[in-house]
Amino acid sequence: MKPHTFLPLLLLCLTSVAYAGGDEITYNRIKLSVSASQPVDNDTLVSLLYAQQEGSDTSRLTNEVNSRIAAAVKLAQSDSAIQVQTLDYSTSPIYNKRILSGWRVRQSIRLESRDGAALSRMIGKLQKQLNVSSIRYVLSPQRRQQAEDELIRRAIAAFKARAALISGEMGAKDYRLVQMTVSQSGGSPRPYPMRAMAMENAADAAPPTLEAGTQQVQIRIDGSIELEP
Repeated sequence: MKPHTFLPLLLLCLTSVAYAGGDEITYNRIKLSVSASQPVDNDTLVSLLYAQQEGSDTSRLTNEVNSRIAAAVKLAQSDSAIQVQTLDYSTSPIYNKRILSGWRVRQSIRLESRDGAALSRMIGKLQKQLNVSSIRYVLSPQRRQQAEDELIRRAIAAFKARAALISGEMGAKDYRLVQMTVSQSGGSPRPYPMRAMAMENAADAAPPTLEAGTQQVQIRIDGSIELEP
């Protein structure tokens, strides 16, 4: 055989062996999924408030907004049960029939507390100088993790029971786990939108009445098993 004809044949054989060796035999493999869920009490109240001024003098507008936000942050920080965070600050133009007519300056703060009553009272006080954008109850990371850990245990037990059932019904002696994916779902409830109130009417505003409620937390397990004859 000529050398130039031997090399292509050898390469073809090696390629075929490697391809065959790379295939994974997946006989008796079954995919299944289970889930576990439960309602969990929300334990953290979150509120967004903002100061906003409009006019032609940006320096005056900025000073007014900064003053209100600084006073609000100081008041909120006086209660150790409340966490305070300043958010976006913006200066945007106002147009009237495509003609610049003024400026809008705005800044927001975020308040969070696991003491809903304390934060509700603080919101009532802050409405004297700020507008309320939204209020909502959420799950704290600690409570969510506790709920998810319990649901994972329940879901894994359900997965094992389902796998054992399938294995027995199919006449297999046992099964082995091939792959498993654990995912969680369950978001925070939508915030309660609050209609902005004029400052002069908000001075005597009563604290909002809120119910913590619950949200559904779910754990889903997707996996595959291989039956052993």
